[in-house]
Amino acid sequence: MPWEERKAVELRKEFVREALGEQEPLSEICRRYAISRVTGYKWLQRFEESGDAGMEDRSCAPHQSPQAMGERETEKILELRRRYPRWGPKKLRAYLVARDGQTVWPAQSSMSELLRREGLSQPRRKRARTPAYQQPLAHAQAPNQVWCTDFKGWFHCGDGTRCDPLTITDAFSRYLLRVRLVAKTDTAHVRGVFEAVFRECGMPEAIRSDNGSPFASKAPGGLSRLSMWWLHLGIQHERIEPGCPEQNGRHERMHRTLKEEVASPPCAHRRAQQQALARFEHSYNHERPHEALAQRTPAQVYVASAKLYPSRLPELVYPDDVEHYRVIGGKGDLKWRGVRTFLSEVLARQTVGLREIEPDWFEVFYGPVLLGRFDSHAHQFIAAGHSSRRRKKKHKE
Repeated sequence: MPWEERKAVELRKEFVREALGEQEPLSEICRRYAISRVTGYKWLQRFEESGDAGMEDRSCAPHQSPQAMGERETEKILELRRRYPRWGPKKLRAYLVARDGQTVWPAQSSMSELLRREGLSQPRRKRARTPAYQQPLAHAQAPNQVWCTDFKGWFHCGDGTRCDPLTITDAFSRYLLRVRLVAKTDTAHVRGVFEAVFRECGMPEAIRSDNGSPFASKAPGGLSRLSMWWLHLGIQHERIEPGCPEQNGRHERMHRTLKEEVASPPCAHRRAQQQALARFEHSYNHERPHEALAQRTPAQVYVASAKLYPSRLPELVYPDDVEHYRVIGGKGDLKWRGVRTFLSEVLARQTVGLREIEPDWFEVFYGPVLLGRFDSHAHQFIAAGHSSRRRKKKHKE
């Protein structure tokens, strides 16, 4: 037969019944229940005040605590959370400490509990995570080494107007250099935005983008009018691999925040949407702490580039062993010994460089970009990444 288990609450009720029966002295009853007379009187008093409910365990927490969250601090935290409903306790605390370091702000865990009690937070569903992709941005060790650019996926305003936000960030500091709605996603409109940023912030060493227009094209070397302009300015163009947005992960993460705060739902019309984007740009740079920046804001880390935007577009620079050739006409033909060879329409009226690598064979460059190989004997151009049956046959012979 198992031992009978008796809870403390049941023993207290039994003790009170025997004590109130007055069949034995209270001291004897206390001795049998292994408690002192002081404790016995305490349970009798609680029973008189609250009945059976007084026999339940009470909280041991102190009525007042010097570590308790003050009303002023509580109001500031809740006010900031309502202002930025997507900020977590870590970001909220970093913001408050940066702006009022004299106040002793509660710990992150206390803020989290406060938000939960006030119904301002919900537990997140755990997701399977993969290790971060480090290689593509590993060389961004200082501001203006790499800028990232892309279009935030288009969406409609409340009046049906289409919005195409162009975004530019500094990969190292996460500084949002620009977020602008463009009338068209073509070279002319995108170049205008970049010109304004270059004049304001200087120029980077490299710009990373995807392979879409107007950043790249199907021309040799992936050249586009926009990327060719960057090359003239001495800016390297880095393109991520197709279908690999994680190679531009920091920029994509910013897009997610932008969508949550100012595009879901969108504004009533285009002008209001651009105003919302401008407010987001300021908040993202000057108010929102970033965990990857040790809870500093991007504006505290970013500095303008010392590489200034020139008043005149420089010419491309080629090594001494590379000969310069002008691509003639509007079709993009290379004229060699009176015979024209088609290269690409995007190269029309541009200067390319030819470097001889073996008899009758030349490498073709546009600045630092290898476009392909030119067979001067057969007057055939082979874009980089394409094979040549003619050349293979020649090697076999």
